[in-house]
Amino acid sequence: MDINWLIDFVCLGRTLNFSRAAEERNVTQSAFSRRIRSLESWVGTTLVDRSSYPVQLTPAGRQFLSTAQVTLAQLTDARQAIRAAERNKLPLQRIAALHAISVNFLQPRLTEFAKTMPDLRTRVVSDTMAACCQLLTDGGCEFLLYYRHQHVEPILDETRFARKDICTEDLIPVAQQAAALRHGWTLGGPSRTSVPYLSYDPDTFLGSVVDRTIGQRQTPLDIRYMDALAEALKRQAVAGAGVAWLPAFSIAEELADGRLVRMGGPSWTARLTISLFCSPDRLDKVGRALWDAF
Repeated sequence: MDINWLIDFVCLGRTLNFSRAAEERNVTQSAFSRRIRSLESWVGTTLVDRSSYPVQLTPAGRQFLSTAQVTLAQLTDARQAIRAAERNKLPLQRIAALHAISVNFLQPRLTEFAKTMPDLRTRVVSDTMAACCQLLTDGGCEFLLYYRHQHVEPILDETRFARKDICTEDLIPVAQQAAALRHGWTLGGPSRTSVPYLSYDPDTFLGSVVDRTIGQRQTPLDIRYMDALAEALKRQAVAGAGVAWLPAFSIAEELADGRLVRMGGPSWTARLTISLFCSPDRLDKVGRALWDAF
């Protein structure tokens, strides 16, 4: 048995797509498929029904999935406890968060918490939505911070965890003020010129939100740059490269000093909720205090 087989299987159980799971696990699809076959050989039965699209877990696969998830969580907990004991330190509170939330929301919060929680030690993992959700599911972190939107289906099985909605944040279409005025960029109504669009990768959560926000409306948007990270799109927007939808917390200073301006009316803005998730029974005393502090 190789622990990577369990991690692979849990990833496949979530995505139900061999190519996507192999990409997330950073291996070739052929290597990923061989590892799933090896796991099935070790278990002694077929775990994945490959005859359907998307693939589905067999009854044995669904039964084994929960065992794999619990096993990975227990191994992670044991490793953390042993490492903490060896270092004679309090355990780290591990927090997975989207890049945009980590930089613009979480870091200021942790600075404030440190003033009243002297025993607080944190490790923040900033990654994609899928990777962060996988960390919480696999027991690789105690807390997860991510965006939620009413029209976008969550990746996480939220029924397995406790949830606390922290605040709301707007996803706002913005552009450099000078460039928008010079070129006459507009989102709504007729436009004589195309508007360079700084787009999220369509497979990302924020990309899905923006797609739903634009909807079926005819726009002059012309994709010129694509990236999964909001901070990368922000740099392009500040440089005058085009219009991007950016989280309000990340552009507060730029909006205040006029470097960036809002584009379109209120209907072009999306409202997001920043939510915190955890498994309460896996929190220690410091973890519970951190949960209450958020």
